[in-house]
Amino acid sequence: MFPGSFLLGPGMMSITLLIMVPVFIFVFYAQNKVKQNYQKFSRVRTRSNMTGAEVARRALNEAGLHDVNIEMTRGVLDDHYDPRKKVVRLSPDVYSRPTVAALGIAAHEVGHAIQDAHGYVFLHVRNNLFPVASLGSRMAMPLFFLGFFFTAGGSTLMDVGIALYFFAVLFQVATLPVELNASRRAVALLEGGGFVQGQEVYGVREVLNAAALTYVAAMAAALAQLLRMLVLRNRRN
Repeated sequence: MFPGSFLLGPGMMSITLLIMVPVFIFVFYAQNKVKQNYQKFSRVRTRSNMTGAEVARRALNEAGLHDVNIEMTRGVLDDHYDPRKKVVRLSPDVYSRPTVAALGIAAHEVGHAIQDAHGYVFLHVRNNLFPVASLGSRMAMPLFFLGFFFTAGGSTLMDVGIALYFFAVLFQVATLPVELNASRRAVALLEGGGFVQGQEVYGVREVLNAAALTYVAAMAAALAQLLRMLVLRNRRN
């Protein structure tokens, strides 16, 4: 179920279950919620009849970001802003369809582009953390459990694993305000620009709030995993 759990004693297994299972349930709920809301509001066309790409282009132009390009990706819900290449990348349904979900997601990515242009501090903190956080995500657990099961030098390996994973946790903590701020910007620019009206605004909020919940869940999962590592480290001693 969990790395190394088959070799843990009953006490440590109960700690693992107590810490991680509630978080996994929350993560599953958040992922299911975002899928449901996306599917629901992907069937609701906006009265403006503008596609996600059209709204994104107009919003970028109005923000003075004429140098930021828009591209279509091949994935599903693979929408993102690339700060290195100054590109908003939208999945096919978001790029080409005039739905409440498409406009909400497109505007959210435009929000990230505006954050980048305005020097939004949490975005730059997250971007600077990414390289070491990526390394931590890959290396932390193997090092930690090697240390857990070996006596010689085990404590040092566990401490290195915990230190690396700490940067992955920091990345998740920094990500949450970035995403929440981008969603607030998205609602404001869609409503203020007249791209969505009335109940469409409610739909945009529902889509973006569900997406935000997944980031809350990711942060909770990272914090819970760090707590689990610290508990196991102390129990080993």
